[in-house]
Amino acid sequence: MPAQHRTYNIKADLMDEWLTLFRDKVAPLHEKFGIMVRTAWVDREKSQFIWVREFTGEGTLEEQQERYVQSPERAETIGDEPKRFIEAMEVRLVEPVFPQV
Repeated sequence: MPAQHRTYNIKADLMDEWLTLFRDKVAPLHEKFGIMVRTAWVDREKSQFIWVREFTGEGTLEEQQERYVQSPERAETIGDEPKRFIEAMEVRLVEPVFPQV
């Protein structure tokens, strides 16, 4: 399954608010679209949020991502709200080294 390692630089003093949005809205919405949040970490010293999401639905990574981004449910649930928190982001395609059980 294709996966992305995503690193977000979160604006100063907004990490706790971002984590609430992520836990309450972003992650559950991703999972409804077959984009599973596999893990997430916070580097508070650098104000970075790091997470891995895996695409488990039908179609290519690009098709799955497009369905999520263009969905009316996403627009209603979070819209552009993440932009309020994220200063910069880096996204990398990654693959597992160890087999999943």
